[in-house]
Amino acid sequence: MADFTDSLTDKQIEMIGRQPIFFTATAAANGRINLSPKGYDAFRVLSPTRVAYLDLAGSGNETHAHLQADGRITIMFCDFDRPALILRIYGQGRPVLPQDDGWDALAAHFELLPGTRQIFVIDVESVQGSCGWGVPIMTLDRERETLTKYHAQADPEAWLTKTKGRTKSIDGLPTRPTDRYFGPTN
Repeated sequence: MADFTDSLTDKQIEMIGRQPIFFTATAAANGRINLSPKGYDAFRVLSPTRVAYLDLAGSGNETHAHLQADGRITIMFCDFDRPALILRIYGQGRPVLPQDDGWDALAAHFELLPGTRQIFVIDVESVQGSCGWGVPIMTLDRERETLTKYHAQADPEAWLTKTKGRTKSIDGLPTRPTDRYFGPTN
C-alpha cells in the first residue's frame, strides 16, 4: 500500500497545499525523539526536492538542536478529508535564522508571523505515500490564534532576552538564538 519516490510529485504537492496541519519528527544520537504538530500557513514546497517551514518560538527548540546534531527529519501530512492519504517526507534539514546568509530569500516565501524564530529547510531524500485508511475524517474549525497573539503582545527586548537565554535543548544539545523580534509591525 505504500509507494516511494525520490522527490515530490505534482499530486503530492497539491495534497500538501490543502493541509492545515503537519507533523515534524527529529532525533539526535542520544536523548528524546521530538514529534511536533505545526499549524498556520507555514509550509512551503520550494521545489520537488526541497521544502521549508516557518518556525515560531514555543516551549523549546528541539528541532533546531536535532538538526544541528544529526540533520535527519521526517515531515508527515495526513489528509483528514478524501481521498485518504498519508505522506511522509524524509530528508536532511537545517535551521536558517534571520542573521544567516540566505534568510531574505527564504523569508520571501512566507508571511512572517509574530514570534517567527527561524525557517527550517529540508532537502528531500525520499517521499512515502500510503493509504491513510485508518485516519479519521475531520474538518478544520479555525486556526488557534493563541501563539501569534502571545508573541504580538510581547515586549521586543524582553522577547529577545528570553529567546537568547534558551540555547540548550531539553537534552542539553546546543541551539542558536535568533537575533531579531518579528512582531505585528513586520
